[in-house]
Order: sequence, then structure tokens, then C-alpha cells
Amino acid sequence: MQTLEHAQALERGLRDIGRAAKESGVSVKMIRHYESIGILPKAARTLANYRVYGPNEIHALRFIRRARTLGFSMEEIRELLGLWRNRSRSSAQVHKIAGRHVAELRRKLAELQAMVGTLEHLMQHCHGDDRPQCPILDDLAK
Repeated sequence: MQTLEHAQALERGLRDIGRAAKESGVSVKMIRHYESIGILPKAARTLANYRVYGPNEIHALRFIRRARTLGFSMEEIRELLGLWRNRSRSSAQVHKIAGRHVAELRRKLAELQAMVGTLEHLMQHCHGDDRPQCPILDDLAK
């Protein structure tokens, strides 16, 4: 049951954690996690101990969600959030973080492409029939 104070917070445009999750696209569980690791500041609380979030927190959650979809690590997101909030930042700092991330993505992509090549090669040499011989298993057993 909502307390009057909680209802008043919602009337002032604040959102409880469920609404914040829905508006930001970030699950309730992840919002709590982001607070616990300090990526998101601890939420304000009502007298009934409900978490409440304002537009700035919702925007930060959307920022985090988008950064996660681009594969940034939590530490990179922490840095990017700090730069986003700092209006006197230089874009060079952001560019450097993005550049490091692109290099890491390219490294991972090259590893994935090498794995695909190896598996395709092994599959070409595997008869895929009733015979017990299988170069795929032989390679894995090395």
C-alpha cells in the first residue's frame, strides 16, 4: 500500500523503481545492482523506504543501457558517465575511451573469425555420417 508521502513523490514527477525500470528499459534488478556498485547514485527514499528516481536518474539509466548495448564495460561506463556529467570535459577523453573500446571489439572480432575458420575447416574434414571417426572431436581432445 502506498503511503501518502509516496503518492506525493509520484505526483512531483518522481518514479518508483518499477516505473523507472519501465521508462529506462533497465530491469529493477539491474537498477539495484548499478546502485550497489556505485554506477548510479543511491536513490532517494520515501518515508516508507521506497526508492524514487527523478528525470536525471532515468536519463542516466538510459545512458547506461545504451552503453551496455555497445559493449562498454562497467568501468568504461563509469568513466563515460563521469565525463557526461562533467560539462567542462574534453571530447578527446571520450574519444580515447571509445577508441580503446573499438580496438578491443576488433580484437574480439578477430578471435571469433579465427574460431569460425577453425570450426569450418574441421567440419569440412568431418564426414558427418555414421562413422565414429571425427576430426572435430580429435581436435578438441588434443
